[in-house]
Amino acid sequence: MPKTTPNTTHPHTLLLRNGVRIPALGFGTFQPSASAGEGISDETAEDAVFEALKVGYRLIDTAAFYQTEGAVGRAVRRAQDELGIAREEIFVTSKLWVTDTTYDGALRAYDRSLERSGLDYLDLYLIHNPMHDVFGAWRALTELYTAGRVKSIGVSNFRVLGSRTSLCSARLLRT
Repeated sequence: MPKTTPNTTHPHTLLLRNGVRIPALGFGTFQPSASAGEGISDETAEDAVFEALKVGYRLIDTAAFYQTEGAVGRAVRRAQDELGIAREEIFVTSKLWVTDTTYDGALRAYDRSLERSGLDYLDLYLIHNPMHDVFGAWRALTELYTAGRVKSIGVSNFRVLGSRTSLCSARLLRT
């Protein structure tokens, strides 16, 4: 699990174990989308993310399950074009859904997340829930990280014991 440390140089960020800084406050995009038959339209989701970036949010949280990756990517590109915010200043997190929690599934799902968002990389990619082949999925995320395709990796919705058990063989964890 990422170890965070407070800092005085960047007071609104936390330092992850791999040296990457994550904004301390983020904008979440979980909301049923219109394409799922309910919820808000993709345009409304995009506008909400754009407005969040406009007022100073720099961490945007999405997931394959949320069906907002496309809206997030469009808002990020819009913020680059209209607000002059560099991509490197925007921290985008997405998550691997349980149906893809296998080695091969995780690799395919990451590529689909990039395709949907239109982004070249994600800043953080998480295993969304501790189900199915967590070990295989973690191995895939480790390869994506080692290849430089994602800046950081981790888990979401894991209990502490489950995280330790699941990731005990993780080569990337540093103390």
